[in-house]
Amino acid sequence: MNFKRNAAVLGVVAIGAMTLAACGSDNNSASGGTTVNSAASTATCEGKEALSAAGSSAQKNAMDAFTSTYIAVCKDKGHSVKLAYNPSGSGDGRTQFIAKQIDFAGSDSAIKGDQAAAAKARCAGNDAWNLPLVFGPIAIAYNLDGVDNLTLGGETLAKIFNGGIKKWNDPAIAALNSGVSLPDEAIVPIVRSDSSGTTDNFQQYLTTASKGAWTQGAGSDFVGGVGEGAKGSAGVSQAVAGAPGSITYVEKSFADQNKLKAAKIDNGSGAVALTGDAASKAIAGAKFKNENSGDLALDLNSIFGSTEAGAYPLVLATYEIVCSKGYDADTTAAVKSFLTSAANEGQADLAAQGYVPLPGTVKDKLNASISAIG
Repeated sequence: MNFKRNAAVLGVVAIGAMTLAACGSDNNSASGGTTVNSAASTATCEGKEALSAAGSSAQKNAMDAFTSTYIAVCKDKGHSVKLAYNPSGSGDGRTQFIAKQIDFAGSDSAIKGDQAAAAKARCAGNDAWNLPLVFGPIAIAYNLDGVDNLTLGGETLAKIFNGGIKKWNDPAIAALNSGVSLPDEAIVPIVRSDSSGTTDNFQQYLTTASKGAWTQGAGSDFVGGVGEGAKGSAGVSQAVAGAPGSITYVEKSFADQNKLKAAKIDNGSGAVALTGDAASKAIAGAKFKNENSGDLALDLNSIFGSTEAGAYPLVLATYEIVCSKGYDADTTAAVKSFLTSAANEGQADLAAQGYVPLPGTVKDKLNASISAIG
């Protein structure tokens, strides 16, 4: 899964300490050009200077933005800080976290099962918490000449991607697109040929939203049984750009980069276009598996199955996996400080990078969990 991947996706993202200026100001400019009100930040900038993290490449650009902002905040508060984030993949991040090689992990899915038990041992007998910090929408991108306004739903998408619907003018699609002239043309599904968190989330969405039309299950490998494969988010989006009649699921930033049209989704309450506000509305209605716990692993069905008017339900979440307790005092302070900044002023730049800033309901719960660490 990757909201916005670059060629250095497997390299270490290391952002060095910035030197404290002799005369500080309450307003600093982060490296991305955003003005940061350091006085308003509740990040303490205390604890050890250098944090390390690894994992999800999907959140790599978000971590860049968070770190740049955090450095600016701490510079003005008289602290020099660093964060090295290696976007080596979710599985590797969880493995390194369990092995105590990094301070926290980024992951496209919550830690669970045997890994959660191993993480508890790593955290000195305390639970590891899943904190959803970065969200990004998936576009249903298509290439259909003359059709600029297309609506699909969970059931029609399931049947397109498992071969139940083969033509663009199928009556089920036509019923969602009154007044639209749909061609008598074969649908060409383009799917990820590599293992992908995007595929897993898309198939989980189909399982939840298709009214039983998707029975193939989920997982990081595509299991629909139809379609042409392409590697990576760049691969599927470029394939659709060059193939009339094609359709894929891909992160919004890639659809935008390739100038692809994105279908609206009718979740049962009318067609909803993919916008930041519409995705944020679906996220705001999210429920958590343990509502009264500091662990904020999401009940994804509450997002994927949303029928709220104006909510775009096909949204990805990525987590930071941290020790609820069990760090040494300096690491505890640094982890809490960085995450506090990321969950608040760090969200300001995310929309421009293809992510969805945290809605207030999620931000409040996240801040409460961060405060409870240690």
